[in-house]
Amino acid sequence: MKAAIHQSHYLPWLSYWHKAASADVFVVLDDVQYTKNDWQNRNKIKGPGGPLLLTVPVFHRIGRTIAETEIDAARGWARKHREAVRLSYAKAPFFERYFPALDGLYAREWRRLGEMNEAFFSWAAGALGLRTRVVKSSDLGVGGVANERLIAICGAVGADVYLSGRRAAETYLKPEAFAAAGVGLEIQRWSCPVYPQGHPAAGFVPDLSIVDLLMNAGDRSLDVLKGGG
Repeated sequence: MKAAIHQSHYLPWLSYWHKAASADVFVVLDDVQYTKNDWQNRNKIKGPGGPLLLTVPVFHRIGRTIAETEIDAARGWARKHREAVRLSYAKAPFFERYFPALDGLYAREWRRLGEMNEAFFSWAAGALGLRTRVVKSSDLGVGGVANERLIAICGAVGADVYLSGRRAAETYLKPEAFAAAGVGLEIQRWSCPVYPQGHPAAGFVPDLSIVDLLMNAGDRSLDVLKGGG
Protein backbone atom coordinates (compact mmCIF):
# COMPACT_ATOMS: atom_id res chain seq x y z
CA MET A 1 0.00 0.00 0.00
CA LYS A 2 1.54 3.26 -1.16
CA ALA A 3 0.66 6.62 0.42
CA ALA A 4 1.36 10.14 -0.75
CA ILE A 5 0.87 13.13 1.55
CA HIS A 6 0.62 16.80 0.59
CA GLN A 7 -0.74 20.06 1.91
CA SER A 8 -4.12 21.36 0.80
CA HIS A 9 -3.77 23.70 -2.21
CA TYR A 10 -5.98 25.76 -4.48
CA LEU A 11 -6.50 24.09 -7.89
CA PRO A 12 -3.14 22.30 -7.65
CA TRP A 13 -0.53 21.97 -10.36
CA LEU A 14 0.14 18.85 -12.41
CA SER A 15 2.98 17.25 -10.45
CA TYR A 16 0.70 17.35 -7.38
CA TRP A 17 -1.92 15.36 -9.29
CA HIS A 18 0.66 12.96 -10.69
CA LYS A 19 1.67 12.16 -7.12
CA ALA A 20 -1.95 11.63 -6.12
CA ALA A 21 -2.58 9.39 -9.12
CA SER A 22 0.54 7.32 -8.40
CA ALA A 23 -0.52 6.39 -4.85
CA ASP A 24 -3.10 4.01 -3.40
CA VAL A 25 -4.10 6.58 -0.80
CA PHE A 26 -3.54 10.34 -0.89
CA VAL A 27 -3.61 12.24 2.39
CA VAL A 28 -4.44 15.94 2.19
CA LEU A 29 -2.76 17.86 5.02
CA ASP A 30 -5.45 20.33 6.00
CA ASP A 31 -4.54 20.70 9.68
CA VAL A 32 -1.02 22.06 9.23
CA GLN A 33 -0.19 25.75 9.61
CA TYR A 34 -1.07 28.06 6.74
CA THR A 35 2.05 29.48 5.11
CA LYS A 36 1.95 33.03 3.77
CA ASN A 37 3.10 33.54 0.16
CA ASP A 38 2.98 29.81 -0.53
CA TRP A 39 0.67 27.92 -2.92
CA GLN A 40 -2.07 26.96 -0.49
CA ASN A 41 -4.27 29.79 -1.79
CA ARG A 42 -2.98 30.42 -5.31
CA ASN A 43 -2.05 28.82 -8.60
CA LYS A 44 -1.38 29.56 -12.24
CA ILE A 45 -3.43 29.17 -15.39
CA LYS A 46 -2.41 30.18 -18.93
CA GLY A 47 -3.68 33.39 -20.46
CA PRO A 48 -2.90 34.98 -23.84
CA GLY A 49 0.32 36.44 -22.46
CA GLY A 50 1.46 33.31 -20.63
CA PRO A 51 1.13 32.26 -16.95
CA LEU A 52 -1.55 34.07 -14.99
CA LEU A 53 -1.52 33.93 -11.20
CA LEU A 54 -4.83 33.45 -9.37
CA THR A 55 -4.68 34.25 -5.65
CA VAL A 56 -7.45 33.76 -3.12
CA PRO A 57 -7.11 36.60 -0.55
CA VAL A 58 -7.07 35.41 3.05
CA PHE A 59 -6.75 36.84 6.54
CA HIS A 60 -3.37 35.61 7.68
CA ARG A 61 -3.21 34.78 11.38
CA ILE A 62 -0.07 33.24 12.83
CA GLY A 63 -0.73 29.71 14.04
CA ARG A 64 -3.91 29.17 12.03
CA THR A 65 -4.15 25.95 10.07
CA ILE A 66 -5.16 25.82 6.41
CA ALA A 67 -8.59 24.58 7.47
CA GLU A 68 -9.00 27.51 9.88
CA THR A 69 -7.71 30.25 7.58
CA GLU A 70 -10.48 32.68 6.63
CA ILE A 71 -11.05 33.98 3.12
CA ASP A 72 -11.43 37.71 2.48
CA ALA A 73 -14.64 37.47 0.44
CA ALA A 74 -15.09 41.27 0.33
CA ARG A 75 -12.34 41.58 -2.26
CA GLY A 76 -14.39 39.93 -5.01
CA TRP A 77 -11.76 37.35 -5.82
CA ALA A 78 -14.23 34.68 -7.05
CA ARG A 79 -15.67 36.87 -9.78
CA LYS A 80 -12.16 37.80 -10.93
CA HIS A 81 -11.00 34.18 -11.01
CA ARG A 82 -14.12 33.05 -12.83
CA GLU A 83 -13.62 35.69 -15.50
CA ALA A 84 -9.91 34.90 -15.80
CA VAL A 85 -10.70 31.23 -16.38
CA ARG A 86 -13.49 32.04 -18.82
CA LEU A 87 -11.40 34.46 -20.89
CA SER A 88 -8.35 32.20 -20.86
CA TYR A 89 -10.15 28.99 -21.90
CA ALA A 90 -13.31 30.03 -23.77
CA LYS A 91 -11.84 28.60 -26.96
CA ALA A 92 -10.37 25.47 -25.36
CA PRO A 93 -11.80 22.19 -26.69
CA PHE A 94 -13.29 21.10 -23.36
CA PHE A 95 -14.39 24.47 -21.99
CA GLU A 96 -18.11 23.71 -22.30
CA ARG A 97 -17.67 20.44 -20.41
CA TYR A 98 -15.80 21.75 -17.38
CA PHE A 99 -16.60 25.43 -16.99
CA PRO A 100 -20.20 25.08 -15.70
CA ALA A 101 -19.06 23.13 -12.61
CA LEU A 102 -16.25 25.61 -11.96
CA ASP A 103 -18.70 28.45 -12.41
CA GLY A 104 -20.92 26.86 -9.76
CA LEU A 105 -18.02 26.57 -7.32
CA TYR A 106 -17.10 30.22 -7.81
CA ALA A 107 -20.71 31.22 -7.19
CA ARG A 108 -20.67 29.72 -3.68
CA GLU A 109 -19.84 31.79 -0.62
CA TRP A 110 -16.62 30.48 0.87
CA ARG A 111 -15.53 31.37 4.41
CA ARG A 112 -12.54 29.12 5.02
CA LEU A 113 -9.66 28.12 2.77
CA GLY A 114 -9.57 24.44 3.70
CA GLU A 115 -13.23 23.91 2.88
CA MET A 116 -12.89 25.73 -0.44
CA ASN A 117 -9.74 23.87 -1.45
CA GLU A 118 -11.45 20.57 -0.64
CA ALA A 119 -14.39 21.37 -2.93
CA PHE A 120 -12.18 22.38 -5.86
CA PHE A 121 -10.01 19.31 -5.27
CA SER A 122 -13.07 17.04 -5.34
CA TRP A 123 -14.24 18.60 -8.59
CA ALA A 124 -10.85 18.11 -10.27
CA ALA A 125 -10.47 14.55 -8.93
CA GLY A 126 -13.85 13.64 -10.39
CA ALA A 127 -13.08 15.30 -13.70
CA LEU A 128 -9.79 13.41 -13.93
CA GLY A 129 -11.34 10.09 -12.97
CA LEU A 130 -8.89 9.74 -10.07
CA ARG A 131 -9.21 6.31 -8.43
CA THR A 132 -6.92 6.96 -5.47
CA ARG A 133 -8.52 6.93 -2.02
CA VAL A 134 -8.38 10.44 -0.56
CA VAL A 135 -8.19 11.13 3.19
CA LYS A 136 -7.93 14.37 5.18
CA SER A 137 -5.25 14.46 7.86
CA SER A 138 -7.70 16.17 10.22
CA ASP A 139 -9.79 12.98 10.18
CA LEU A 140 -6.90 10.76 11.27
CA GLY A 141 -6.09 12.22 14.69
CA VAL A 142 -2.36 11.69 14.18
CA GLY A 143 0.16 13.91 15.97
CA GLY A 144 3.87 14.53 15.60
CA VAL A 145 5.94 16.75 13.33
CA ALA A 146 8.00 16.35 10.16
CA ASN A 147 9.21 12.78 9.54
CA GLU A 148 7.56 11.50 12.70
CA ARG A 149 4.12 12.63 11.56
CA LEU A 150 4.56 11.36 7.99
CA ILE A 151 5.43 7.93 9.32
CA ALA A 152 2.49 8.01 11.72
CA ILE A 153 0.10 8.96 8.91
CA CYS A 154 1.38 6.06 6.81
CA GLY A 155 0.62 3.77 9.73
CA ALA A 156 -2.85 5.24 10.20
CA VAL A 157 -3.84 4.56 6.59
CA GLY A 158 -2.13 1.15 6.43
CA ALA A 159 0.64 2.16 4.01
CA ASP A 160 4.02 0.45 3.93
CA VAL A 161 5.48 2.72 1.22
CA TYR A 162 5.65 6.52 1.27
CA LEU A 163 5.79 8.36 -2.06
CA SER A 164 7.71 11.61 -1.62
CA GLY A 165 8.33 14.55 -3.90
CA ARG A 166 11.93 15.18 -4.88
CA ARG A 167 12.24 18.46 -3.02
CA ALA A 168 11.17 16.97 0.30
CA ALA A 169 13.49 14.02 -0.21
CA GLU A 170 16.40 16.37 -0.80
CA THR A 171 15.71 18.70 2.13
CA TYR A 172 14.21 17.12 5.23
CA LEU A 173 13.28 13.45 4.81
CA LYS A 174 15.32 11.00 6.90
CA PRO A 175 15.40 7.60 5.16
CA GLU A 176 16.72 5.93 8.29
CA ALA A 177 13.60 6.97 10.25
CA PHE A 178 11.32 5.45 7.64
CA ALA A 179 13.42 2.28 7.47
CA ALA A 180 13.28 1.91 11.25
CA ALA A 181 9.48 2.16 11.10
CA GLY A 182 9.25 -0.42 8.31
CA VAL A 183 8.04 2.11 5.75
CA GLY A 184 9.69 2.08 2.33
CA LEU A 185 10.53 5.34 0.56
CA GLU A 186 9.79 6.01 -3.09
CA ILE A 187 10.77 9.29 -4.76
CA GLN A 188 8.50 10.81 -7.38
CA ARG A 189 10.24 10.99 -10.76
CA TRP A 190 8.22 13.22 -13.04
CA SER A 191 8.63 15.78 -15.76
CA CYS A 192 5.71 17.64 -17.27
CA PRO A 193 4.55 16.05 -20.53
CA VAL A 194 3.94 18.35 -23.46
CA TYR A 195 0.26 18.52 -24.41
CA PRO A 196 -1.70 20.91 -26.66
CA GLN A 197 -2.28 24.25 -24.94
CA GLY A 198 -4.16 27.35 -25.96
CA HIS A 199 -2.44 30.66 -26.72
CA PRO A 200 0.46 29.03 -28.61
CA ALA A 201 2.20 32.38 -29.13
CA ALA A 202 3.04 32.34 -25.41
CA GLY A 203 4.85 29.00 -25.78
CA PHE A 204 4.30 25.84 -23.78
CA VAL A 205 4.07 26.44 -20.02
CA PRO A 206 4.67 23.33 -17.86
CA ASP A 207 3.08 22.32 -14.56
CA LEU A 208 0.17 24.75 -14.52
CA SER A 209 -3.04 24.27 -12.54
CA ILE A 210 -5.03 21.14 -13.34
CA VAL A 211 -7.57 23.47 -14.97
CA ASP A 212 -5.24 23.95 -17.94
CA LEU A 213 -4.84 20.23 -18.61
CA LEU A 214 -8.54 19.45 -18.26
CA MET A 215 -9.63 22.29 -20.54
CA ASN A 216 -7.20 21.18 -23.24
CA ALA A 217 -7.04 17.38 -22.93
CA GLY A 218 -10.45 16.39 -21.51
CA ASP A 219 -10.86 12.61 -21.09
CA ARG A 220 -7.19 12.09 -21.91
CA SER A 221 -6.00 14.22 -18.98
CA LEU A 222 -5.17 11.38 -16.58
CA ASP A 223 -3.27 9.46 -19.30
CA VAL A 224 -1.36 12.63 -20.22
CA LEU A 225 -0.54 13.19 -16.56
CA LYS A 226 0.78 9.66 -16.06
CA GLY A 227 2.84 9.95 -19.24
CA GLY A 228 5.12 12.36 -17.43
CA GLY A 229 6.76 9.75 -15.29
